[in-house]
Amino acid sequence: MPHQEIIAVGASAGGVEALRVLVAGLSGDLNSAVLVVLHIGEGINGQSYLPDILSKAGQLPAGNPFDGEEIRHGRIYIAPPDYHLQVEPGRVCLVHGPKENHTRPAINPLFRSAAAAYGSRVTGVLLTGMLDDGVAGLAEIKRHGGLVVVQDPATALFPSMPQNAIQRVDVDYISRLEDMADLLYKSAMMERSAVERDEPIERSQIKVTCPECRGPLWEERQGRIVEYRCRVGHIYSPLTMAQQHDETVERSLWATVVALEEAADIGEELAPELGPEGAQAARKKRTQAAILREMLGETAPP
Repeated sequence: MPHQEIIAVGASAGGVEALRVLVAGLSGDLNSAVLVVLHIGEGINGQSYLPDILSKAGQLPAGNPFDGEEIRHGRIYIAPPDYHLQVEPGRVCLVHGPKENHTRPAINPLFRSAAAAYGSRVTGVLLTGMLDDGVAGLAEIKRHGGLVVVQDPATALFPSMPQNAIQRVDVDYISRLEDMADLLYKSAMMERSAVERDEPIERSQIKVTCPECRGPLWEERQGRIVEYRCRVGHIYSPLTMAQQHDETVERSLWATVVALEEAADIGEELAPELGPEGAQAARKKRTQAAILREMLGETAPP
């Protein structure tokens, strides 16, 4: 029976320190490759300091891989800024594809691809973070018979991601960071049989549009997991979908505030030419802008 060849780790807010603690406990003779996604966006000048931080934290060498690099045990492969880190049999892939949960790199592409490539030989690990990226990917690892490990939410700086995973995925272990490295080392040495699950996908188009590209969206339900996918390939979990649409509404309202205040400025500037009706219209627009500012929780500037 195969052992756990791939340890796929996802983290978001609070993830740097959590990864430092985890990596510090990993043994130098680990019989697995560790692949890490931390929500870092585009980074600073396209670079990330996480490889240096994790290399200094423990015994395993860490780095950003190149596209197509061979996977070797005892190494840590970290998703570089603005690229999804994915897995094919024997190698890693860097993909500048559509964002998932409004981020790139995202956790789910790593988890899904690892499950497809290595099946039950994958251990998925989800650490601290906000919202619920990584939950759907953990479910996919579980469907392929892999192990699922989640940080104890009580010990997470941001417990939302671990909590959502526990609610929606049949988690194998809930672990404190201090105990997780030993757990992963033992699982890497463990031989286990695969228990795969067949959960069909139910797909239907919904009225809501994609927050990223405004294209049509389809709802995909698979077991307890719900995701929203557009034709471009943007994918959202329920929590991220709600957050992104809230942000879209806020941006639109602020744009309206600016337009109303500019119209009021123009009306006041041209009041001598426009007459009383123009001045009245300017006051009305100023009042409307003030009402919107109050709705958005900000008072008008002096």
